[in-house]
Amino acid sequence: MDHQQLEPFKQAALEAAQAAASVIRAGYGGGFSVTTKADRTPVTDVDVAAERAIREILETRFPAHGFYGEETGQNQADSDYLWLVDPIDGTKAFVRGYPFFSTQIALMHKGELVVGVSSAPLVNEVAWAIRGGGAWLDDVRVAVGDVAAIDDAAISLGNTHRLAASAAWSRLGGIVARCDRIRGYGDFLHYHLLASGRIDAVIESDVNILDIAALTVIVREAGGVMTELDGSPIDLQTTSVLAANGQLHRQLASELGSPD
Repeated sequence: MDHQQLEPFKQAALEAAQAAASVIRAGYGGGFSVTTKADRTPVTDVDVAAERAIREILETRFPAHGFYGEETGQNQADSDYLWLVDPIDGTKAFVRGYPFFSTQIALMHKGELVVGVSSAPLVNEVAWAIRGGGAWLDDVRVAVGDVAAIDDAAISLGNTHRLAASAAWSRLGGIVARCDRIRGYGDFLHYHLLASGRIDAVIESDVNILDIAALTVIVREAGGVMTELDGSPIDLQTTSVLAANGQLHRQLASELGSPD
């Protein structure tokens, strides 16, 4: 399937993200209910309403497609086409009133991620990509940077809980000591910065596929490599990320070894 065939899916994802943005902007700032899920993460009625808005558009447009949503669950998950949706990736940020959260919408075709839309409605930033069609940030084509050495790299860390409890933690410490700059931009932001060449690598654990599916398409189409920390492919069971340009990714993967 070439990128032109993927255009209708990308356009539908952008429209769904826009519908979710309207729901999210209306709810931001208070007046929503918050409950705690079994995994001890919060969910609000705005999360649920935003996902329903996304789901209505995608299921109406593509009734034979599967849907896997953070809040409303799965439907036809064995379909060749599977939409992966997190309506508010960063609900803790949403609840606490700071704007660094996003809507993540991706399409997987026969196990391969082919469309990704990452929309940050409170900072008015949208990134998207389709396989073979490049990566775009606010309608400007973007590409990862060419920094080739750890010593020169700006690296962003995220959700390092599991990594901190592993043998790779001391090896990460060696990378932190060597690199040019270390930050923790988090969630969508460090992937947008990576895809547009403004930072050089992301190292992250404690994620799930709904958090990073769309961002995986975007980083790859920007010329980057995005895998689990041990170098294994991103799939529905993913829990960690190592992302950078190809040369830097190889160096970081070698330094980190297995997180287990």
